[in-house]
Amino acid sequence: MSENSASRGDLVRRGFMHPAAASAHLALLAEAGLGEPWDDPSTWVEASAGAADPDHALEVVAALAGTARERLRELLDTPGAAARLVAVAGASQPLGQHLIRHPEDLALLATPYRRRHRDELVAEVLDSIGANAPAGPVPQAPDELRLANKRALVRIAAHDLTAREPDRALDTVMAELSDLADAIMTGAFAIACSQVPDHARTRLAVIAMGKCGARELNYISDIDVIFMAEPADGDTTPEQAVAIATKLAAAMMRACSAHTPTGTIWQVDAALRPEGNAGQLVRTTAGMKAYYERWASNWEFQALLKARPMAGDLALGQQFVDLVAPMVWQVSERDGFMAQTQAMRKRVVDHIPPKQAAREIKLGVGGLRDTEFTVQMLQLVHGKADDRLHLRGTIESLHALKDATYVGRADATEMEQAYRFQRLLEHRVQLHKLRRTHLMPDDPDGLRILARGVGLRTGEEVHDKWRASARAVQRLHQRVFYSPLLETVAQIPTADVKLTPEAAEARLKALGFADPQAAMRHIQALTTGVTRASDIQRQLMPAMLGWFAEAPNPDAGLLAFRQISEALKSSPWYLRALRDEGQMASTLAHILSSSRYAVDLLKRNPESVEMLAKPVELTRDPERLHTAMHSVVSRHQQSQEAIDAVRAIRRRELFRVAVADLTNRADLTAVGHGLTDLASATICAALEVAHREVPDAPPVGVVSMGRWGGQETAYSSDCDAMFIIDDTDDPEAVHKATQVVTKVRKWLNAPGPDPALEIDTDLRPEGKDGAMVRTLGSYRAYYDRWSATWEAQALIRAGYGAGPVELVTALLTSIDPIRYPAEGLAKGQLTEIRKLKARMERERMPRGVDPKRHVKLGPGGLVDIEWTIQLLQLQHGARIPGLRTTSTLAALAAADEAELLTASQHEALREAWLLASRIRNANMLSRARASDAFPSDARERGNVAHLLGRQPGRIGKLLDDWMKASRRAEHVVNTVFWGGETG
Repeated sequence: MSENSASRGDLVRRGFMHPAAASAHLALLAEAGLGEPWDDPSTWVEASAGAADPDHALEVVAALAGTARERLRELLDTPGAAARLVAVAGASQPLGQHLIRHPEDLALLATPYRRRHRDELVAEVLDSIGANAPAGPVPQAPDELRLANKRALVRIAAHDLTAREPDRALDTVMAELSDLADAIMTGAFAIACSQVPDHARTRLAVIAMGKCGARELNYISDIDVIFMAEPADGDTTPEQAVAIATKLAAAMMRACSAHTPTGTIWQVDAALRPEGNAGQLVRTTAGMKAYYERWASNWEFQALLKARPMAGDLALGQQFVDLVAPMVWQVSERDGFMAQTQAMRKRVVDHIPPKQAAREIKLGVGGLRDTEFTVQMLQLVHGKADDRLHLRGTIESLHALKDATYVGRADATEMEQAYRFQRLLEHRVQLHKLRRTHLMPDDPDGLRILARGVGLRTGEEVHDKWRASARAVQRLHQRVFYSPLLETVAQIPTADVKLTPEAAEARLKALGFADPQAAMRHIQALTTGVTRASDIQRQLMPAMLGWFAEAPNPDAGLLAFRQISEALKSSPWYLRALRDEGQMASTLAHILSSSRYAVDLLKRNPESVEMLAKPVELTRDPERLHTAMHSVVSRHQQSQEAIDAVRAIRRRELFRVAVADLTNRADLTAVGHGLTDLASATICAALEVAHREVPDAPPVGVVSMGRWGGQETAYSSDCDAMFIIDDTDDPEAVHKATQVVTKVRKWLNAPGPDPALEIDTDLRPEGKDGAMVRTLGSYRAYYDRWSATWEAQALIRAGYGAGPVELVTALLTSIDPIRYPAEGLAKGQLTEIRKLKARMERERMPRGVDPKRHVKLGPGGLVDIEWTIQLLQLQHGARIPGLRTTSTLAALAAADEAELLTASQHEALREAWLLASRIRNANMLSRARASDAFPSDARERGNVAHLLGRQPGRIGKLLDDWMKASRRAEHVVNTVFWGGETG
């Protein structure tokens, strides 16, 4: 080779990243005397240029030329051997180093690849470790086991890396890697038997799970297993057999995972066993049967889809597979199956470290796990009635789904291509350093090596192709799972997908639809026809079905979607917006399937759906709200028309607040403020209309009380209020003002198409027996002379509601000495408050309701917490300005700051108050009916949990969280409210 031909530029163009080192290696090879044509460095440049890392390939060959020249010469005399050598050395640093340390293994590359099956690999491994039989004596075996594994990897990798179509060689590679795992575990079993003297008394079966069970193993992966044992003779009890088998299993795991100078093999992971890592390592057949029949979760049966015997007593392992198989194929009929498995998949994605999320080949969105999840779900849904789908491998199962017409040919082909490419990437990144990884490289050199390893040129190319494959998988998940339902019910001609009605119903049932036949009717009504609207619906429906299925009640979501779509069928913007406006369709699906309250509001005014296209419209300035109300009142001279218009605006605004809540764009405080502002604007507008009907009526101010006064209004809240007019000499003023108030209350509480707003006046002086309206002077005189302790407590939350600001403010200022008495509470007043609270607990709790499930009146509930903080406000508000607030949370924070509560007491009360308030709101959003208790219906409980962000399968956790929070709050209430620590 001339000096010019070995120039830096030539080497760089051929893919060498370190030309100086490469030149040095080429010089060594030229002097090694390997014979023609290998004495010519250009031959090595040409041979190495196709390797993933040509620099490392040259480095390994040069090292072999120096330490094992004769073995290397012998290998190079074999046609094709050099290509296999540089491919392995250039793709895997550890395998290259293995060949340098063990040059005798170069012979593995001398012959073309021949597939070794399980029995042959088992024999090779047992021979390597010196075992005559799986349970025979094993001298110096652990390192030999590792070396046997490395030798097999060299041979398999050589075939993989030199295949003309490596993505097609994937099936053979994965299958032999799986058989190799069986052989290694059999060798580990032999080693374990030599360490456990009484091993012959037990039958131990090792069941492969995961990718190994599916016979789709990669180069470096944890081997997921389950261990099962039975006595081997009549003198051994099941307990003794399990104890011995546990020692064997532990020894097997150590043999595979221990690190020695020869390296390690892989971790054996038994976390998929019953009860996971908390469960016993080995169980008997009876123990397995009891667990899977009574306690196993849905995801565990999904995992068992891959189970197969791999080592130990294979017959016993097959008994396990036969035991669980019927349960596996019935799991899709379990309640919440699809929702729970989807939630688990989402949790996996959510728990990917942020720095790795953008590089995850396996677990990321559109990654390997998504394809496997899609295929497994289709298998489990349709496999209970179709034995053709009773397969373990992802690729073979995808073929079966295609052949059985559960998946279209084109979709199956595209999904398989994406899966094969991603598995190839996974294999290459693992081979590079023989490490368990599923991450794309994050450095330019690493990306370049990976690109060359899969037949591409640059890091940008491989990254772009990988991202394109992930996007394809995301899209295909919807198409593959949901489109066939549409094509079945809409009778769209297709050459591929031909779901029977029974198969379509099974898939809908698995998605969580309680009435699949009704769902099919709704889909058919929406998608059948040749109109533009039907065409858009056909495009939307697969995605909509997927989004509906994420909620506990997809039936309600689909029905509501049909009703809204039919109501807006003449609106040209509706379907176009759903199709084109980003998240609008998914947001609508979430709302329709989870909130009957929002659906009822939307059905009364379907045009409100347009606000979903503009997230900024989910916030409403109070001033704009008052202006809009005033404007519609001004445009309608007839009172009833004006009130109808006001209530219509309120309905639209309630929907706006609900959407902000349901989409997590408004927290509990923002929702409370939004509903409070809306109530004030509505009452202001109604007062304006009423004043037009009552000539010369004085301006009426409204004092907001209760939750309205605290700006903590809930969806189910009425408006506690007091009405006030200014002092006047007009003897008719109070009468006229009362007429105004009566009209307002009647109009806003009247039944009709829009939600009623009830104004409750029972907190006024003298309660129900008192005057509806008083003058400012009358209020002052009453509170100065006659007010009871309970009224002082009620005034804690008195604030501005509506009407003249100066008038209401004058009253609020005058009552400050009543609600924040300078001397605090007298002993008699404290006793009176406690007696009233005790009476409320006895009288107001609904019959038949478990108090612990009642978030308002139950122990540690809203009333407990609010009375406790109000007691502190009455006692200390005069001297602590922070307590002079109508807000519960603000008062709690002030009490904490003033050290009236400890930090833990404050946190306990705050946490319980927030959770109880959110549960009440979720009840209303879910059912469109007010409720202060946990729903008794399981589906409604699930929906409340869903609205509060709980994942499917963790509904009970919400009740547990409430029980824990309320117990902590109750303890504080017992100490602070009932225990007298308020002075």
